[in-house]
Amino acid sequence: MPKRESTRFEAFNLPHSLLLGSATASVQIEGGDITNNWYRFCEQGKVKDGTHCIVADDHWNRYEEDIELMKQLNHKVYRMSIEWSRIEPERGKYLEEPLIHYRAEIQKLLDNNIQPLVTLHHFSQPIWFEDMGGWTNPQSVACFTCFAEKVVSYLGDLVAEWITINEPNVYLESTYSSAIFPPEKPSIIHYFKGLRNMTASHIEAYKRIHDIREKMGFDTGTKVGVALHIRVFDVQKVSFLSKLSQQLLEHSFHILFLEGMINGKFMFPIGFGGYPYGKGIYCDFFGVNYYSRDIVAFSWNPLRLFAELQVNKGSEINDMGWEIYPEGLYRICRKYWDIYAKPIYITENGICDATDEQRAAFIYDHLKVISRLVEEGVPVERYYHWSLMDNFEWDEGLQRRFGLIEVNYETQERTIRRSGQFYGELARECKVTDAMIEKFLPMS
Repeated sequence: MPKRESTRFEAFNLPHSLLLGSATASVQIEGGDITNNWYRFCEQGKVKDGTHCIVADDHWNRYEEDIELMKQLNHKVYRMSIEWSRIEPERGKYLEEPLIHYRAEIQKLLDNNIQPLVTLHHFSQPIWFEDMGGWTNPQSVACFTCFAEKVVSYLGDLVAEWITINEPNVYLESTYSSAIFPPEKPSIIHYFKGLRNMTASHIEAYKRIHDIREKMGFDTGTKVGVALHIRVFDVQKVSFLSKLSQQLLEHSFHILFLEGMINGKFMFPIGFGGYPYGKGIYCDFFGVNYYSRDIVAFSWNPLRLFAELQVNKGSEINDMGWEIYPEGLYRICRKYWDIYAKPIYITENGICDATDEQRAAFIYDHLKVISRLVEEGVPVERYYHWSLMDNFEWDEGLQRRFGLIEVNYETQERTIRRSGQFYGELARECKVTDAMIEKFLPMS
C-alpha cells in the first residue's frame, strides 16, 4: 500500500467511560407485525419506494444472529425499542408471548455483555391507538402509561435504562406538519395537542418506571429519559423575519419539548408556564439524536412552523440531501450541558450512505467532536450509532441505507461494511490510531 502524502485525519483518544454501540427501532427491523400503523400505511401503498415493513430485516426471527454481529463490532451498549402493537394489539388486551420474546432477546444481550437501552415508543403504535386520534386524544396519556407499566413490570428486572418516547418533535412534525407519516392529517392544532399529551405521557411514564424499579428493589441505577431530535437552525441572511422564524422554530421544535419533558414546565401554547404534572426533573440523562443543521428562512405557512428550511450552499450532503455538519454536535452538547447539566447520551447519530464512501469519515468526525467535548468537561457517556444495519426508513422505505451492516433484503444476508469494521475497531480500542486511519479513512 502506498504511503499517504496528506490527510486531514489524526489519531485521538476516547475515554473508556464512553460506551459505544448502535441503535434500531422495532418496525424498522423486526418484520412480522400486522397490527401497527406503519403496516397499514405500507398496505395503502404510501411508501415512496414501494417497499414494505412486513419483513424488513426479519430481526424478530434473527435476533441471535444480529446480537452476534454486535459482539463482533465490540458493542458495549445497544438501543432497541419495544413494539407497542405486539404487546397490546387491541385496546386493553395484553399479550404475554411477545414479552417473553423480548425478554429472551434482552437476556441474550446481557449474556454478551451488551447493555440495553429500551425505547417504549419509536414512531410506531397500534392501529387502534391511531384510530382513536393517537396522541391528539387526551386518553392517550392513560393508554401509554398503562402500556409502559406492563412492559416495565415484565422487563424491569433486566433493563435499568429506558427512553419513553423517541423524537416526539419529529414524530409530530412528520405527522401533523409535513404530514408524511400516517395518518397524513396536517393540522397545527393537532401538533400542539399531541405535544401536550406526549409531554404528559413522558412525565407519567418517568414516574412509573422509577416506582416499579424501586419496588423491585433497585434503589439505584434506574435511568429514564427521552431521545430528542436536536437540529442546528442557522440563518444566512440576517433579517427581522429570518430571526423571528428561527426563534419560532426553536420554540416549537426544541424548547417546548425540552422544558416540558425535563422540567415539567408547560409553556405557551401548550400551557402558561405552569407545572400541571408537578415541578421536578423528569430526565436522568439528556438524549440527543443529531444528524444535521438547516438554514432557516421565513415562511407564512403556520403548518411549517413559519419556517422554510434549506441546505447550506456548497456543503457536503448525504443520500438524503442533509448537510454533514459535525460541528453541530459540539454546539448542541455544549449549549444544553450549560443549560440542563444532565449527562449526555448521543442516542442517534448516523448517515444515509448506500455506497459507504462517507460513513467512516462521518463516524470519525463526530466521535472526534465527542472527544473534544469530554476534554472540556462535558459528560458525554454513550454513543449509539444509527443504525446497526440497513432498515425500513419509514416513508422512504427500504432503499435508504444507514447501516454499519449491509442487508440484502432478498436473502437476508448481513455483511459488515468497511465503515462498520472501522467502528468495531474504534469501539474495541476506544481510540483512533494512525493504523486505523491508514486502513479505513480516505485521503484528502
